[in-house]
Amino acid sequence: MEHAIRFDTTGGPEVLQWVEVDLPDPGPGEVRLRTQAVGLNFIDVYHRTGVYPVQLPSGLGGESAGVIEAVGAGVTGFAVGDRVATFGPALGAYATARNLKADSLFKLPDDISAETAAAVLLKGCTVEFMVERAAKVQPGMTVLVHSAAGGVGQIAVAWLKAIGATVIGTVGHADKVEKARAVGCDHVLLSREDDVAARVKEITGGAGVPVVFDGIGKATWEASLGAAARRGLIVSYGNASGSVEGVKLATLNQHGSLFVTRPKLFDYYATPEEREAGAARLFAMLEKGAVKPEIGQRFAIQDAAEAHRAIEGGRTTGSTILLP
Repeated sequence: MEHAIRFDTTGGPEVLQWVEVDLPDPGPGEVRLRTQAVGLNFIDVYHRTGVYPVQLPSGLGGESAGVIEAVGAGVTGFAVGDRVATFGPALGAYATARNLKADSLFKLPDDISAETAAAVLLKGCTVEFMVERAAKVQPGMTVLVHSAAGGVGQIAVAWLKAIGATVIGTVGHADKVEKARAVGCDHVLLSREDDVAARVKEITGGAGVPVVFDGIGKATWEASLGAAARRGLIVSYGNASGSVEGVKLATLNQHGSLFVTRPKLFDYYATPEEREAGAARLFAMLEKGAVKPEIGQRFAIQDAAEAHRAIEGGRTTGSTILLP
């Protein structure tokens, strides 16, 4: 008998239940994935709380890595024993095993472990499309990364440094300053103490930055507006502090004819060609050591509620993984 996290109603971490699951054979186009590691991401919190509604009852988590145990009819390109990883879109990664569509899988290179894949696949592919395809950051640019010591933030900073950008990072607590510097930030600001926009303008000689990466949301929106250069781009990709709401287009005009995008991973990994190219770029960055994901915390899958409390409370650094 397998086990999985399920929730019947949205709410706090206490709604997560560890239950027995009777897993059938994989259906047409599906494989059975034996879980070796699961990636915890803030989108899991959004699903649990209802910020991003899901049909209930529901499993949780999209990102995991493991080994294929069984293959359904019509599956090509994958076989029993293959090491693979996925970032979704199907939920249910918080499980000892699950069935999922083969076309949602990526084969893992031999030198990338299941733990590394679970820690980096979703975050790394998110950084890949944001930096290289959405923002098109160029060498020599100075950019602002909020939550620079977080899971996505650390990967973004390292990636940006690898392509020749200068990085201003923000962190929420003083004990995360050195971590942000260690992953490559040229300047580190305290988001709860510094006037971030004013400090960014000071660092950039009054110009501001051409690109802001903001995964915090409501609490940093005004700082992002104030830090952006004329005709700058704000890539708003998360709601860790709450959703950005009530934005008036005139605000973008008043802050220098700004651009804003609220991108979604699956709109940039929409075709097989995009998926293959994006993941290959991430694996190349990993293999040459440009990106070195830090696993800051490990929890058992059945302790997912505890893991959610930690990430919501800002008590995590780097990536958090769940283990069977």
